[in-house]
Amino acid sequence: MGGTSDERDVSLASGVEVAAALREAGHQVLAIDTTRGVLQPAEERALREGGVSERPPSSETLPALRRAEAAGLARPAEWGGVDVFFLALHGGAGEDGTVQALLDVAGATYTGSPPLGCALAMDKEVTKRLLRDAGVGTPDWLVGPVEADEVERTLGLPVIVKAAGGGSSLRLVLAHDRAELDAAIEDSAGWDDVVLFERYHPGREFTVAVVGEETFPVGEIIPDAEIFDYACKYQPGRAEEVFPADIPESLSDRLREEALVVHRALRLRDVSRVDFIVDESGGIWCLEANALPGMTANSLVPRAAAAAGLSFPELCDRIVRLAAARV
Repeated sequence: MGGTSDERDVSLASGVEVAAALREAGHQVLAIDTTRGVLQPAEERALREGGVSERPPSSETLPALRRAEAAGLARPAEWGGVDVFFLALHGGAGEDGTVQALLDVAGATYTGSPPLGCALAMDKEVTKRLLRDAGVGTPDWLVGPVEADEVERTLGLPVIVKAAGGGSSLRLVLAHDRAELDAAIEDSAGWDDVVLFERYHPGREFTVAVVGEETFPVGEIIPDAEIFDYACKYQPGRAEEVFPADIPESLSDRLREEALVVHRALRLRDVSRVDFIVDESGGIWCLEANALPGMTANSLVPRAAAAAGLSFPELCDRIVRLAAARV
């Protein structure tokens, strides 16, 4: 858990909840922050009580953490005796396949997708190409750098501007008019990432969790803003999440089928979450897939599992056992 991306706080929140759930399920657990090593019980308690900050870590704090992480990951002997690494990392090297490749080289068993699947899902532009090849609807897009005139002419306004490698709805902007689009283009020049411009489809947002080869009940996300941004995801009261979604069975079946197609097309494994918009005419548009979705007890995958009759400890145990079966 932890890591050094701007999703560090979310990862820590996931990690300490997973650690507690796995202990409840009967496992012996070490909680490891990749920048600090094994956490003590008091540190875990403080993280569980603290929750997710309103804003992500500042860019000024991350370089020192990255140096500490590089040193820590070079001393895996400190983690001797581990049977399975449960990955609760989000963003950056923890989700793009880098840590997974390191564990593969070390011959370690870990939960979640292999390096290829992580890399494919992490890069939203590559994801969209694979979805289109698989016959899954995804909003039209352009890849930056691109002039505002071309964006407006090709995709219309409003338009979504987002980082190809972003997560937790960070670096995500809905530009309503030309002034906001110009500002988003200027701001995105400092993102240090490929920038996507995506056609905006207003509608209802849904999410589907996949565990193993099983899809869980569809959930609907109803934010108090136009888009499900970082604040809506992690601050209490900013979004309503309904599981199971109040939709016809036929639509639920279609979304679950599409989610499984996406999961397989991106070479994902063990657990993923696939997000959709259903527009006003009933069109289904896949927004993205998450190879390492949030795993606090109130996150979307655990909420979906609960709707399927699976407790949070049971969910975490199932994910561990999917990984252990590969040994």
